[in-house]
Amino acid sequence: MSNLILILGDQLSESISSLKEYDPDRDVILMCEAWEEITYVKHHKKKIAFLLSAMRHFAALLKHKNYNVKYIKLDNTKNTKSFKGEVKRLLQKQIFKCIIVTHPSEYRVLEDVKCWEKELNIHVEIRQDNRFLCSTSDFSLWAKDRKQLRMEFFYREMRKKNDILMQDNNPIGGQWNYDTENRKPPKDGLKIPLPYIGKIDDITQEVMSLVSQRFEDHFGDLEPFYFAVTRADALQVLDQFIEQRLNHFGDYQDAMIQGEAWMYHSHISFYLNCGLLLPLECIHAAEEAYKNGTAPINSVEGFIRQIIGWREYVRGIYWLKMPKYSDENFLDAKRSLPDFYWTGNTKMNCLSQTILETKQNSYAHHIQRLMVLGNFALLAGINPKEVNEWFLVVYADAYEWVELPNVSGMILFADGGYLASKPYAAGGSYINKMSNYCKNCSYKVTKKNGIDACPFNYLYWNFLDHNRVKLAGNQRISMMYKVFDRMDTEKQATIREDSEIFLVSLE
Repeated sequence: MSNLILILGDQLSESISSLKEYDPDRDVILMCEAWEEITYVKHHKKKIAFLLSAMRHFAALLKHKNYNVKYIKLDNTKNTKSFKGEVKRLLQKQIFKCIIVTHPSEYRVLEDVKCWEKELNIHVEIRQDNRFLCSTSDFSLWAKDRKQLRMEFFYREMRKKNDILMQDNNPIGGQWNYDTENRKPPKDGLKIPLPYIGKIDDITQEVMSLVSQRFEDHFGDLEPFYFAVTRADALQVLDQFIEQRLNHFGDYQDAMIQGEAWMYHSHISFYLNCGLLLPLECIHAAEEAYKNGTAPINSVEGFIRQIIGWREYVRGIYWLKMPKYSDENFLDAKRSLPDFYWTGNTKMNCLSQTILETKQNSYAHHIQRLMVLGNFALLAGINPKEVNEWFLVVYADAYEWVELPNVSGMILFADGGYLASKPYAAGGSYINKMSNYCKNCSYKVTKKNGIDACPFNYLYWNFLDHNRVKLAGNQRISMMYKVFDRMDTEKQATIREDSEIFLVSLE
């Protein structure tokens, strides 16, 4: 008897576990464009177009290789708009032994799939997602009995386990982490290569027309469209990064330049997170660049740490802590997300630039997300639910498993320090050091108080003051409380007053 194999929209890999032991003579592969998935939040237009095009191209590849694929398009009049509805519809036409699906990447989808066996009266086999290097059970074992979960220690174990940048069981270069070398501010004269620009074929054009018609009210610009939508093209993106950007990636991975949205970053998270690229092939490509002398160790190690460290780590945290993790709000942040997160209409140039680039590209690099957009949301006390939804909506590489731990844990400290050892809060001086945004800003980054002072400057101290009860015991920021306490009472009062005026203006 045949099996029904369901491939989800972020599982676009021929080596996915659900396709193991596929029988071309009997088994059926189901892929469907579920309205429910596209609209549970109002995803960026470009994100929708990218994923639908990638799905259709992947289905076409499987069909070309004689896989038996049933593909349901969004505008199919019989589309039931959900995974379960399409599975049920196919079960009414054909008898199957069981349903096979690779472990969904998001908790809500997994919970739905778990109910199918009882609701649809058929065995459902949920297979481990073999695209990750650390299984959820292995991560749970690593986390067991640890008082604190720190990515650095997890990362080192992953390096050893997978023999990455290792020699005689020691890290190549003599140290595990070169982060101190990867914080150079931008300098004049940097020649940043153009990003990959994909070709718009008939499949992509059809999808873009669909998105333009059906999702006109969603955030973001649909054009220009530049994503790779096939594995072959995603491999070109990887090759282009290794050849043109990796050499300078380490030095400038934290740098921000107005008008340079892409910098020296890899731009492969889109493709890793939907299955078009696999972690080890990206890691080995970077390792090879170090071995042949085309990229320095700080760049290679920093890139690899993003994949084998942070990416695997946040996934482990997600599955370890869900579903309660989505409700965490340690700092009791309640302010609504400002409208300018959707329009970019703010006098704070760093925020305006990053939001407008996000609107255009469905992308911003990690420092823009953490230290501009996230830093402001942290200091302003924005409700974590609203911040999480915004990040999930606007970025084409965002799925809840990767977005939620990064936002609630890393950005907002909403989990109280479970993921990160301190809040990543900073004043305007950090942004001024790591970017040229402040040169074109209406506010003055050198001013600490007053109507024309950079809001980050007083909001930083106000954040510490407001959250003293919960944060004063954190050793990594205790020194800043000592600095605040040495300020005279008039200066402290001015900080509170400026912050109150500014924060009220957001509402």
